[in-house]
Amino acid sequence: MENTVNFPKNNFGKRMKSMLKVDFRRMLKSKLFYILIACALVIPILMTVMMTMMDGSVSIDPQTGVETVMEGPENTWQSIGTLPTADGATMGGMDVMAMCNINMMYMLAAVFICLFISDDFRSGYAKNLFTVRVEKGDYVISKTFAGFVCGALLLMFYFIGAMLGGAISGLSFDLQGLTAGNIVMCMIAKGFLMLVFVSIFVLVSVAAKQKAWLSICGSLGGGMLLFMMVSMITPLGSTLMNVLLCLAGGVLFAFGLGAIGNTVLKKTSLV
Repeated sequence: MENTVNFPKNNFGKRMKSMLKVDFRRMLKSKLFYILIACALVIPILMTVMMTMMDGSVSIDPQTGVETVMEGPENTWQSIGTLPTADGATMGGMDVMAMCNINMMYMLAAVFICLFISDDFRSGYAKNLFTVRVEKGDYVISKTFAGFVCGALLLMFYFIGAMLGGAISGLSFDLQGLTAGNIVMCMIAKGFLMLVFVSIFVLVSVAAKQKAWLSICGSLGGGMLLFMMVSMITPLGSTLMNVLLCLAGGVLFAFGLGAIGNTVLKKTSLV
């Protein structure tokens, strides 16, 4: 009887487990990851404190003589979104806090994903990886999941920083008719919506490969097309419907753009 050697089949589950393990180990050892997390925590604290200190200050245009009064935040939740007023409208409008709030973390996630992926191609790690370990589709899935986790953590730490900034500045925590459940739904919806942005960033990054500058510019440009819609899709008064819509959108974008990213890797050179 002949002796035969049976090699264990490297199925999808084993490949993904290996790929995710490697990606998360690299992410947790990356200085960039901790720098971005620190930025997510510190930015809302500094911004809230500084704008509160500047509240009421007047600046005069030397050419026109027009006076501009600086208005600081009145409520801690303005760092997360716009609050409803008594007539059902929203407070905050298009002021600084309405534009520079937690939604900036979607753009910060782009920086992490672009540099994370470009480093793979610049070092030759990706080429070696596809040769001996995983399929190109596995790579896209793993990077999307790692980026999603990083993005969710950025949102969480920004939320913590916003609460700390509000407490330090002595701002109100009044929800003005909203409930704690609305805030929870808002954050969950923003987390699921992160998957939409991450899918775009991963696609642009695998197309740009080692050109980090190109992937960052492309990702920020693509993200800005959806950025203005974030506050409407995930308002402070979010409900289960907002969560479900963001989840559905995130899954659709992940599958659709993931498939395109897989095709791009198969049809283009890895160097």
